[in-house]
Amino acid sequence: MTAPLGNREFRALWAAETQSVLGDQLTTVALAIMVFDRTGSALWAALVYALTFLPALAGGLGLAQLADRYPRRTILWVTAAMQAVLVGLMAIPDSPIALLCVLIVFARLAGAPSNAAQNALTREVFTEDEMYLRSQDLRGITTNTAMLVGLGGGGLLVSLVGPFYALAADALTFAVAAVLIRRYVRWRPAAGGNGDAWFGALRWVFGQRRLRVLLALSWLVGLAVIPEGLAAPLAHEMGAPSQAVGWLLAADPLGFVAGVFLLSRYASAEDRRRLMGILAVCSVAALIGFALQPALPFALVILALAGAAGAYIITVGATFITWVPNDLRGGAGGLYRTGLRVAQGVGVALGGVVAHLIGSASTAVAFAGVTGVVLAIPVALAWTRVRTADPSVSG
Repeated sequence: MTAPLGNREFRALWAAETQSVLGDQLTTVALAIMVFDRTGSALWAALVYALTFLPALAGGLGLAQLADRYPRRTILWVTAAMQAVLVGLMAIPDSPIALLCVLIVFARLAGAPSNAAQNALTREVFTEDEMYLRSQDLRGITTNTAMLVGLGGGGLLVSLVGPFYALAADALTFAVAAVLIRRYVRWRPAAGGNGDAWFGALRWVFGQRRLRVLLALSWLVGLAVIPEGLAAPLAHEMGAPSQAVGWLLAADPLGFVAGVFLLSRYASAEDRRRLMGILAVCSVAALIGFALQPALPFALVILALAGAAGAYIITVGATFITWVPNDLRGGAGGLYRTGLRVAQGVGVALGGVVAHLIGSASTAVAFAGVTGVVLAIPVALAWTRVRTADPSVSG
């Protein structure tokens, strides 16, 4: 699995992304604590937390296309430098809450083209399918681990050094990322042209049936994440202690890391494409186990199994980028990532509504599992049909 690290360019991209993700989680925790301490308002704290996600959704479709119009290395190091400055300004003590909101919005907006450029550039670094897929496995494992470490240790670190130093540390991670990319990643010309239609990638993707199926496979994650949004009421229904909320939140990503490791070690790229539909069904079918009103240990096992099966999403994303022509990968990647985030947000919101209406979080999760199976089976069958379809692989 670590073979991609033998490539100097990927090492720089991987290191820059990993430590930036750690810093981002630290910023999320620091802002939540700082805003709540200063305002005493749960509404303000929730609003600022929401602002860490919304700009990526709003800018994901449009700004991601910059990754096709300009050199991708340039996009990466310039946006990292911009984020270093913006987060650094947030670290100034006693900044007005309104200013913090503006700065976090612009900092997250800068991340939209960089995420698209990262995915497209990695495919340029690795032109061979197996090595590219291994690189995405490594990114998936380290990103999820960094998120767990950042969120888990962020509160402790903020309590020790204070939120302003935590924000300064995040600004430093972006500065380091800019230097790593600028120094160690080779410059390549823009894959597309300034005269290309602004949303040409989106129209092209939706004109390809097998890419539409891949998008549908990714959107199923919106149902799989519903237990995360219901972690607190699930723990309450189980009569578990308050710390069980953290265990419930950690079970899925830990299972995901294990699933990615097993697939990377024991399955070839083609085998993993064959398994995608089956694993997609299994990732939501596991949630039906919540119909049994499980105790905490069984619930953790269910979530870990769902997360392990959910590792199929790495192969979905890698296949999607591979099947898109290089000059459209930035815009197409923005579509893929934005759709994934919207599906997750909508899924969590709907899960909360259903749990409120029926009065049971466990039953709502089980209902999500049943709904997921009903939706996943036809998508899996469609994937079986289009996987070996005639159109040649682009890029």
